[in-house]
Amino acid sequence: MAGDMRAGEDRGRAGRFRDLALPHLDDVYTLARYLLGSAADADDAVQECYLRAYRHFDTYRGPQIKPWLFAILRNVCHSARARAAAAPQSAGSMAEGIDEAAVPVWSETAETPENAILRRHAADTIRGLVAALPSSFREVIVLRELDDLSYREIADVVGAPVGTVMSRLARARAMLRAAWLAADGKE
Repeated sequence: MAGDMRAGEDRGRAGRFRDLALPHLDDVYTLARYLLGSAADADDAVQECYLRAYRHFDTYRGPQIKPWLFAILRNVCHSARARAAAAPQSAGSMAEGIDEAAVPVWSETAETPENAILRRHAADTIRGLVAALPSSFREVIVLRELDDLSYREIADVVGAPVGTVMSRLARARAMLRAAWLAADGKE
């Protein structure tokens, strides 16, 4: 009887976790790709993130699970980077750039082949520019512009005051603007 009750609780817990956490899987993966730069490393980090989140789901409190998942992912990514820095780098390491299979920054239907080429070039350039940002700036720009988190939610994820988040975001945008203009030959 007690075993049946426990099994029912576990199924209910798993269902609640699935309903709350799985809708954010794509956003968690996108952030992992930007933080780690490699599809394989991002896959591993997302899997570890969701495993940790499920294991500690009983400690989750609050209406918004997305920032909680991002905070867990951020810790997983920092641990992965620390392990990678301590280990010799291999050809498939996190130091690789973002490849062609990366999730696009935006997606629009192309009106003409020329427009499709221009959009692909712009998206590749933006991904490269974001990937080149220092880590603290890259994570706030991705959390704000791609994942649409509020300043408060970003502050909770990165463990910094809201003012610091706003400052990093402004500096990240300025760095991106300057890099875009330099890449475009306008500066």
